[in-house]
Amino acid sequence: MSNKSRKAPEGKARSASQVAAREHARQLREAGLRRDRRRRMLLTIGAPVLVIVLVVGAFLVIKANQKPPVATGAPSVPAAGALENSIKSIPAATFDTVGKGTGVSPPTLIKGDALTADGKPRVLYIGAEYCPYCAAERWAMVTALSRFGTFAHLGVTSSSSTDVYPSTATLSFHGSTYTSNVLSFTGVEQTTNIPDGSGNYTALDTVAPADGALLTKYDTQQSIPFVDFGNRYMIVGSSYLPDSLKGLTQSQIAAEMLKPDSAVAKNVLGAANMISAVLCRLTNGQPAAVCTSTAVTSQTLPS
Repeated sequence: MSNKSRKAPEGKARSASQVAAREHARQLREAGLRRDRRRRMLLTIGAPVLVIVLVVGAFLVIKANQKPPVATGAPSVPAAGALENSIKSIPAATFDTVGKGTGVSPPTLIKGDALTADGKPRVLYIGAEYCPYCAAERWAMVTALSRFGTFAHLGVTSSSSTDVYPSTATLSFHGSTYTSNVLSFTGVEQTTNIPDGSGNYTALDTVAPADGALLTKYDTQQSIPFVDFGNRYMIVGSSYLPDSLKGLTQSQIAAEMLKPDSAVAKNVLGAANMISAVLCRLTNGQPAAVCTSTAVTSQTLPS
């Protein structure tokens, strides 16, 4: 027997070669399919990620180009006589119906030498035209004090457009006068609502040194508004929140004050009744028509 391998028959050799070729082609097809599946998977995952990246990028560009709101303001202007008359002529029955009102905070009892001017108990208000809480308190102050005397030359203004309770319509004591047989009143508006370019507001009224000493003594945080009632009571901040005044003009607020069931009346007249009770203690019950009214006698003050 020959030691040489026998040559395979030619037909069988061609068959084995064809099988090998087909197997190689199959492997190539499967490799291609695997690449296609990976490509589709990457596209499926990548598209949302790309969208998210684009959205986040656009948001960051927008934020980078946004500028903070710029406060705007305008000088106070004289109040119309009709507005002053409307406040002064609120019927006594309306005050009585409102009584304690809603959301009204009581004043704080303080002790000091009697604060007077011209032989009469003195009320001192220190605030600023930009201040939203001052905006609310002025309505109650003017309403209460108008039952004891008469204002002239009140101004109209609004609080800062970029503070809380923005652009609250209000009155201003700057340039006003007050006459009364039983009380003296000083209203100081330290600044306007007009930005001065350095983060503050343009200066307006100057606080007298003696009045500044009272502010420092009783209002240690130097918050405004600060109201000193003859060194017997004080209010720091507003007696009620300005929510009910939102979006209303001065004339609309005055009109709402005539409706005892309105939110404005319950806030403003409720606070005015409380302030009137304080004023009646300073004036020893004068004028009697005010100080003996249900609106005043229903109030509970610290003592």
